[in-house]
Amino acid sequence: IYHIGARTDTFLQDEATFHELNLAYSQKLWTLATTYQIPFFYASSAATYGDGSQGFSDDEKQLPLLQPLNAYARSKHAFDLWAIAQPHKPPRWAGFKFFNVYGPNEYHKGAMSSVAYRGLLQILQENELRLFRSYRPEYKDGEQKRDFIYVKDVVDVLYFFLVEEVPSGIYNLGTGKAETFLELGEALFRALGRPVRIRFIDMPEVIREKYQYFTEADMRKLRSVGYARPFHSVRDGIEAYVRGYLYPERRYW
Repeated sequence: IYHIGARTDTFLQDEATFHELNLAYSQKLWTLATTYQIPFFYASSAATYGDGSQGFSDDEKQLPLLQPLNAYARSKHAFDLWAIAQPHKPPRWAGFKFFNVYGPNEYHKGAMSSVAYRGLLQILQENELRLFRSYRPEYKDGEQKRDFIYVKDVVDVLYFFLVEEVPSGIYNLGTGKAETFLELGEALFRALGRPVRIRFIDMPEVIREKYQYFTEADMRKLRSVGYARPFHSVRDGIEAYVRGYLYPERRYW
């Protein structure tokens, strides 16, 4: 069972909705997988790391220290904690803390689609890219950093867990290298063959105090179990996404 779906709206504050969809439902699937002895792999989230003050290690001993910043992240964190505490588990299981995933087949996600996809739409429609200003002095505008991971790399890791006897547990799923929003924006313009035009806008007040300025997956655990393939850089991943899927067909904008 690959349980990758979730309610991912980081603006929604309805704890009951997240409890039902991201916790209770996941618990039911876990129980079924345990009862029928089916391998079970699910999506957690890098949002569980909160402001990053506790680092980005997927060592399960660190889980109780994490302080997620929104209702979505709290629901994913609650399931991680619940899973590792269960006395009965599926025969093989893994929870993946997805970092900032982008790539083909996210077109239905609306406001929760990646910055790469939404940014490309902005560029094509308005000939510019809008990025949030920084509200922390140690970060210049556009230099907030995230660990952006191309979805094809995600799929490769998930398949690795299907075919290899990997130890069960919770694993980070990023590239291990944070890159700036400016770098992502410049990669979009480069892939389109257009001059860079980036404008900075105010960040909505509702997320200013809960915004992650830096995420970077500690990938040592995944590497230690034998996964050796390289990950796409932002430049290479964006080029593959834009030129291979978005711009040529012109059916997703």
